[in-house]
Amino acid sequence: MRRVATTAAAVAAAALLAAGCLGDDDEGAGVAAVGGLESGVLAAGASAESLAAAGAAVSAGGITVVGTGTATVAPDTATWSFGVQTSAESAEAALAANSEAMDRVLAALRNAGIEGKDLQTEQVSVYPRTSDDGISIVGYDASNTVRATIRNLDEAGAIVDAAVAAGANQVYGPSLTVSDTEAQYRAAVEAAFADARTRAEAIAGLAGVTLGAPVAIVEGGGGGAVPYYGDVAVEAARDVAVEPGTQDVGASLTVTFAIE
Repeated sequence: MRRVATTAAAVAAAALLAAGCLGDDDEGAGVAAVGGLESGVLAAGASAESLAAAGAAVSAGGITVVGTGTATVAPDTATWSFGVQTSAESAEAALAANSEAMDRVLAALRNAGIEGKDLQTEQVSVYPRTSDDGISIVGYDASNTVRATIRNLDEAGAIVDAAVAAGANQVYGPSLTVSDTEAQYRAAVEAAFADARTRAEAIAGLAGVTLGAPVAIVEGGGGGAVPYYGDVAVEAARDVAVEPGTQDVGASLTVTFAIE
């Protein structure tokens, strides 16, 4: 988990408010710099457009800011697609041979520990194979692909090996995901709220006002964990190693704090 620091844009918004509090004698003086803040240099003449672009707004109703946060999590689920392709002189024969081959692959996956609920057929197809001149049909190709969800990544290599040994000649994956992101998303929301408060406190401090309690919170949605896709050659299926790495779960909150 990490909290995003106050951005230069948010601080510039605070400078606009602070500049608005100056008396007539101070007009045009500007704000050269504010020590300790990330921006280092502030422009007192910021426009309303730049304030909106900063993701912050100050009004009689309070200070509105956008806070973001992320939580890092390691994927714990991998999805692979295993397919078999067969050829025959007729469509019926191609499909029959294909069904037998896929039955062997499915049996191998089940024996390797994949439960029935984690096996799903993706597609079944049959199509003609033509001669070199494209005129005559010389046979038919059939294809069947099943998606398998592997919930123990330590077993992924053995499962892929078992499927290939059983006859799978098309292997695609893995798609790495997180099975449950609720806890990570809650952590990301906490970080987003803390970030929003930090931004609002910086603005309030420069404006010379006291930040009150939040009066409105709008959830901006979470950036779900993004899976990684890759391919593995059938010849290299044995002893496949799967490294899950990490993924970020993000959250965004728009918070309005009262001014006391």
